[in-house]
Amino acid sequence: MGFRFRQWRKLTVQLCALSLFAAPMHSYACTRFVYLGQDGNVVTARSMDWKYDIGSNLYILPRGMERNGEVGPNSLRWTAKYGSVVTTAYDVSTTDGVNEAGLYAGVLWLTESQYPKYEASSKPGLTIAAWTQYVLDNFSSVAEAVAVLEKEPFTLVTDNVPGQQRLTTLHLAISDASGDSAVFEYINGKQVIHHGRQYQVMTNSPTYDQQLALNSYWQQIGGTVMLPGTNRASDRFARASFYVNAIPQKSTSDESLASVFSVIRNVSVPLGIATPDQPEISSTRWRTVFDHKRKLYFFESAMTPNTFWVDIRKVDFSKETGRVQKLDLGPHQSHTYSGEVSGSFVPAQPFVFQGI
Repeated sequence: MGFRFRQWRKLTVQLCALSLFAAPMHSYACTRFVYLGQDGNVVTARSMDWKYDIGSNLYILPRGMERNGEVGPNSLRWTAKYGSVVTTAYDVSTTDGVNEAGLYAGVLWLTESQYPKYEASSKPGLTIAAWTQYVLDNFSSVAEAVAVLEKEPFTLVTDNVPGQQRLTTLHLAISDASGDSAVFEYINGKQVIHHGRQYQVMTNSPTYDQQLALNSYWQQIGGTVMLPGTNRASDRFARASFYVNAIPQKSTSDESLASVFSVIRNVSVPLGIATPDQPEISSTRWRTVFDHKRKLYFFESAMTPNTFWVDIRKVDFSKETGRVQKLDLGPHQSHTYSGEVSGSFVPAQPFVFQGI
C-alpha cells in the first residue's frame, strides 16, 4: 500500500510539473471531440469558449460558389464542390460547420501557432478566416482532405482578431461519418498533421503532441479514480477523452446523441466565469453537435433555453436553385429557435472573409 501511495504521489507531482510547463496562458478556449459508437453512430461535438460576444450566425452556403483566399493578387482560388451549413465568427470567418457529404470541420484557439511567412514567392495565400470553409467546400472525407492538405497547396495567412491587437492563432479539426479524424497545426511555421480515429479530442494549449503526453498520465490513473476538474485546456482534454469513451458505445442514435450532449456540457465553462489570474478560462458561448449518420447539425446557445438543429438532407445546396441563407442568432446568440430550423433561414448576402 505504501508503494502504491509513493507511486501515486510521484505521478501527481510529475503531472503538475508538466502541466505548468506545457500550458501557456491564453485568452480563449474550446473543446472538440468525436464519439465513435456502434452501428455507424458517429457524433462530433464542440464548444465555443470566448471572452466576448463572438458575433456568430448560421449560414447555408450552396455548392458552386466562387471563392478566393482574400490576401491579394496571389490568393488561392476555388469553386465550392459541396454545399455547407456553417457557424461564423463576427460574420467574417467560418469557425465551425458541416458539408452535404457529412464532413465536419472546426477551428479552435492555439496560442503556440506560428504560420509560414507569406511572401511574393509563396504558394497562393489563404486567409485563416476561410481555412475551415476551404475544407468544407472541397472534400467529402478526412482521408481526401489529408491527402491534399499534406501537400500544402496554399500558404495560410493570419491577421488580427476583429477589434483586438493580437494575431489569430488557430488549429483545425476535421471528422467524417466513418469516424476518421485529423488535427492540423502550424508549429514553428511548419504544418503538423495528426490523422487517425484515435485523435478524438482537441482543446487548446499546449500543442497536440504535448496534450497527448499530458493525457497519458490521466489514463494511467484512470477516470474512475480521479479526473482533473478545472476549466484549463489540459483538464478539459482529459475529461473529454475519458467520458467520450466511457459513455455507452452501443446505443440508439437518440441515446448516443444525449450522451454526447452530456459530455460537451461537462467540459463547458459556466457563463459569466472570469478568473483574473487565469485568463485562459472563458465562458462557453455556444455548442454544436453533428450527428454524422443522420446529418443533423445541432446548435445550443448559453443564452437560450432551447436546442435546435438543421437537417442537412432538407437543404437545397444545388448551384442552380440553392442560395445563400442566414439564420440570425442575435447579439450573444440570444434569439430563441426550436426544433428543425432549415425553413427559418432567410436569403442573405454571402459574408466576406476577413483578409489582409
